[in-house]
Amino acid sequence: MSLHNEITRRRTFAIVSHPDAGKTTLTEKLLLYGGAVQMAGSVTSRKKERATVSDWLEIERKRGISVSSTILHFDYNGFRINLLDTPGHNDFSEDTYRVLTAVDSVIMVIDGGKGIEQQTLKLFEVCGKRKIPIITFINKMDRPSRDTLSLLDEIEKVLHIIPYPVNIPLGNGNEFKGIWDRRTKIAHLFERTPGGAFRAPVKTCGLVDQLVQDILSESTYRTVCDELEMIEHVGESLDIENIANGTMTPVFFGSAVNNFGVELLLDGFLEFSPPPQPRQSTDVTVEPESDFFSGFVFKIQANLDPKHRDRMSFIRIVSGKFTRDMPVFHTRTGKKLRLSNSNSLFGCERISVDEAWPGDVIGFVGGEFLNIGDTLCEKPGIVYREVPRFAPECFAYLHNPEPSNYKRFQKGLEQLVQEGLVHIFTKKNSPDKNVLLGAVGPLQFDLVQFRLESEYGAVSRIETTEWKIIHWLDTKPIEATQLSLPHKSTLVQDCNGRSAILFERDWQVRHFCENNPSIVLFDNFYNDKVPDVSVAQK
Repeated sequence: MSLHNEITRRRTFAIVSHPDAGKTTLTEKLLLYGGAVQMAGSVTSRKKERATVSDWLEIERKRGISVSSTILHFDYNGFRINLLDTPGHNDFSEDTYRVLTAVDSVIMVIDGGKGIEQQTLKLFEVCGKRKIPIITFINKMDRPSRDTLSLLDEIEKVLHIIPYPVNIPLGNGNEFKGIWDRRTKIAHLFERTPGGAFRAPVKTCGLVDQLVQDILSESTYRTVCDELEMIEHVGESLDIENIANGTMTPVFFGSAVNNFGVELLLDGFLEFSPPPQPRQSTDVTVEPESDFFSGFVFKIQANLDPKHRDRMSFIRIVSGKFTRDMPVFHTRTGKKLRLSNSNSLFGCERISVDEAWPGDVIGFVGGEFLNIGDTLCEKPGIVYREVPRFAPECFAYLHNPEPSNYKRFQKGLEQLVQEGLVHIFTKKNSPDKNVLLGAVGPLQFDLVQFRLESEYGAVSRIETTEWKIIHWLDTKPIEATQLSLPHKSTLVQDCNGRSAILFERDWQVRHFCENNPSIVLFDNFYNDKVPDVSVAQK
């Protein structure tokens, strides 16, 4: 098949949501309807039923939450679908943000009873900045939910995006009986399946059919008709261009746990989501159909195979055709390497892959020098700056209580830092030899401890600190004696040798700026040092 055809049939997307909105359950059901699994797993009953494909880390199985993004793929109706499941918990949002750089569209899951929650809003803002097309799935309609019009109104007012309801629910809670498809003018009536483990049987008919009126109460049927009339007269028309630029979102309703509306969502997603898109290099736009291979590393994961203690770098292919053993440039170092140990991933399972195309994600085993954000390309000079890095908001000391395990402790910590799970800092001119870690959320420290012990046999102890804010200095290496530091703030150095200051409160930042007017503070990791506009300097 030609490069053009391979690109056209690919869809690479992520599922994002607030914790407990049903993201992982929906992932399993998409795999079920896509034919990738025969029976969907259960997130809630881990001891009695098989675990979900997407949550494969031991800590995920124990806690019933996603803490690491997972790559899954399957073929459906002639399309190759690359699905990147992401953590829902905001403590692991940095991993989610990185995944969003590797996708071309997003399915946003909203709890029908709760509406738009804080993490949903944060993730939407990231998608909005990148102009990623968003398909919305309002989940849990089988539970008491808010009415359809208020949910649509909230999407428009809070997210500032035009909702286009492709279908509307026939009731909610115990009254939820199916979905009315606005475009085909067909009611899809569903039957429950035991535990939602198998594809749900479907009956279709018109809205005025006696069958629909019989299964819905009179008040519910009247409400559905009124809502539909309002949407048809007041709602916006479907605009594919607006969906593509992220200003309109197609909205689907359903219940993932009961398989209500999942197949309609999957078919609609294929219609509204784009194929692999161009990416911006330093000074040129790279088209997927370019005649050279290029891609970037957006995730690193150690110990996918605990028996071999390997390290896998996940590469999103941007352009050209990938073939096993092909030589490429590692643009950060200028070195050449061969991508020989390449794999296709399905959760934690791997299959050797000989060729791949734009939109695909491949795992490259080895390459200890690869970092998140690195570009690999057949042509020198191509550099993608796709992967953002976020300033930590929590800081803690990591202690090694067993000096005899120093080597295992150090090796494990170095690997977890390379994965981007946490950031490591050193206090300048301090006799303190303990490791200072920074993370977006405190659960990341728990994950570090868990993985150090389970994967490397190194126990550890966490000591939290009061620091909440970090800002970098736009200067060459500097000593603390050259600065007027507020009480309880401290000067540190990151793993790249850049100086930064840790603060406990915002007033300390303002105090520092007042007493050090010649020092400019910044809030990111990059050498281009984008100014921190939140810091008001006099």
